[in-house]
Amino acid sequence: MGDSSPEVVSGEETFIPYNRRSDWADIQPVPQDDGPAPVVAIAYSEQFRDVYDYFRAVLKKNEKSERALELTVDALELNPANYTVWQYRREILKELNKDLNNELDYVKTIIREHPKNYQVWHHRRVIIEWIGRPGDELDVTAEFLQEDAKNYHAWQHRQWVIMTFKLFDNEMDYVNQLIEEDIRNNSAWNQRYFVINHAYNFNPDLISSEITYTMNKIKIVPKNESPWNYLKGLLLHLEAGICEPKVLDFCHSLYKEGCRSPHLLAYLVDAAIERLEHGDPNASQLKENAKKLLNELADQHDKIRAQYWKYIETTLESVAVA
Repeated sequence: MGDSSPEVVSGEETFIPYNRRSDWADIQPVPQDDGPAPVVAIAYSEQFRDVYDYFRAVLKKNEKSERALELTVDALELNPANYTVWQYRREILKELNKDLNNELDYVKTIIREHPKNYQVWHHRRVIIEWIGRPGDELDVTAEFLQEDAKNYHAWQHRQWVIMTFKLFDNEMDYVNQLIEEDIRNNSAWNQRYFVINHAYNFNPDLISSEITYTMNKIKIVPKNESPWNYLKGLLLHLEAGICEPKVLDFCHSLYKEGCRSPHLLAYLVDAAIERLEHGDPNASQLKENAKKLLNELADQHDKIRAQYWKYIETTLESVAVA
């Protein structure tokens, strides 16, 4: 092998190119083939080119060894989103019968550096599947969600763990804690619906208490869309739907108190249309009230969607005629 490639210094560490390592002298690197005339040739660094030339070589000869496993570490350091490297690493782990708990520690360090990388979370999920028990995955996801409450991959992983290992018992307490810490944590509201759906199957008594809970939260943040969406999701499982009397009373009280949240006004419009479609005897008054609300939305409280609310007004006309 040639020794023209310089050592690469990164922080306190010095990377020695594989083509200068005596323990890799038996491997012929495989350069990337971009074809005879690539339109836009990527300017790979010397380190990247060196590592992946050797990775392609071990992949070609299907070598599953300790050194190949270490090579994947360097490859993933350079590109943690490379599916092929992760897949081959898993094959090596199985072949060498490695300690999978150590692998969880390794992948956690990668997630810390790349918390929104799909491949990293997928690898962790596969390792947990192989182990066959959840371990401390709920604590791990909670740790990453503490850093970023909207990390979709962490939430997805958490939901998978909960569903796979039936870990619903304490999840509502966790969600309550998140909402108490930040009532605008939209991901927590979504998780609350996930728990109600999968763990309680929308038990009527629970729905009633959840409606009360949600209305109390809406009083605090009437302009936050998530509790309104959560409330509507609950009402889908009641016969009265969005026209549930105690919810309508609550909404009318909010309006009388001066609240002009676009979500409140939109809810009242939806309820009016629902009642019109079911032949409410007070159709004329409902229509008048709904038009007033739609004008408030279009002209004052939700101007960015003014055209949408004007369209809804035309729909209201057709509903009223029907």
